[in-house]
Amino acid sequence: QVEVAESGGGSVQPGGSLRLSCVASGSITARYQMYQMTWHRQAPGKPRELVAAITSGGTTTYADSVMGRFTISRDNTKKAVFLQMNSLTPEDTAVYYCRVPAFNIWGQGTQVTVSS
Repeated sequence: QVEVAESGGGSVQPGGSLRLSCVASGSITARYQMYQMTWHRQAPGKPRELVAAITSGGTTTYADSVMGRFTISRDNTKKAVFLQMNSLTPEDTAVYYCRVPAFNIWGQGTQVTVSS
């Protein structure tokens, strides 16, 4: 069984920062370093979108809307992937999900709300 669990969401004012974490558990942990990890988000009334991805080798890609503001990273010793979000705007308000593409496993999501 493979599971991932996100944490770190919350409410923040525009211009603020948050750091999301996603920790994997189960059978994936033995070879966690081999797997690409991704962050997605879904705002109310909108489809889920890919925000950032990181390969096993550490190569990162980002959606245009977050380029230069968000940073994805991973710590294979902790079986974790992170999403550092800076200069947040109300348009970043969404539920953020972690995913393991190789298994099509999703976390339960963590709410991020950006509002003054």
